[in-house]
Amino acid sequence: MQRRIAGGLLALALIAGPASAELDLTGAWGQKMHEDRLDRGGGPDIGDFTALPINDAALLRAQTWDANKWSVPEHQCAPHPADYGPHGPAHIRIWTTTDPNSFKVVAYHIMLGWMNPVRTIWLDGRPHPSPNAPHTWEGFSTGVWDGDTLVVKTTHLKEGWIRRNGIPRSANGKLTEFLIRHDNVLTWVSAVEDPVYLTEPYVRSWNWVLAPGLWINPYTCAARVEVERPQGFVAHWLPPGMNPMLKEFSDKTGFPTQVTNGGANQLYPEYQLELKKLLPAQLPQWGEPASPF
Repeated sequence: MQRRIAGGLLALALIAGPASAELDLTGAWGQKMHEDRLDRGGGPDIGDFTALPINDAALLRAQTWDANKWSVPEHQCAPHPADYGPHGPAHIRIWTTTDPNSFKVVAYHIMLGWMNPVRTIWLDGRPHPSPNAPHTWEGFSTGVWDGDTLVVKTTHLKEGWIRRNGIPRSANGKLTEFLIRHDNVLTWVSAVEDPVYLTEPYVRSWNWVLAPGLWINPYTCAARVEVERPQGFVAHWLPPGMNPMLKEFSDKTGFPTQVTNGGANQLYPEYQLELKKLLPAQLPQWGEPASPF
């Protein structure tokens, strides 16, 4: 009898196959703002490009960027691009599309609360389209499971931004993400590569908490004239050097412009030695640090 039971269990194990490490990412997730709180809430200061792996072309674009861009009707309802969306202040909802025959997950869909953009991550092995295919705010994403981590590759992104103070990301940028669930916490790691504006990958991470009762409201946006401007107005600070606000962050913090202008070298521990040579002995006092909660 025991031999027959053991044989039956072995047969069931062979039919079932190996256990899958895929995790369920579906549900409503509430954003935790304990990383980069000021940057994600009110936004970064004009001229603060510290510790960003940008090149001279990106710096030039940022120094001539004008926040009045967002008051122009054609830009008012633009959603965040896929690489910036999780960084913005919004909760998310994740759901799946499954194959009706195999019940395998074909795709994950992620909707952000702000502007309600919906992004699709294909898990069915389909290839990325031709480089000449249309580029969109959400791009084209495919995902594979590496153990219990969903690894997502995204191409075909429209030109966007990696920071809300003018740092651009070109349409040649590529995005790699890692989504990891630990119980009721979702950790989302993002790495942007851009041969046009970045010298090294730009890496960020965020945490989300499962919130079953969370409701994400529909987000409607209607563009309208907020400020009367001449027809054909384009927001800019050209020629370079005309923006009077560029030095405000440097003056407030005491950081010289060779620090606030960023660069990949600032990402590494040895830069602390260089920083000590550049900073004044006494930095200005400019407010208490924000609460991490």
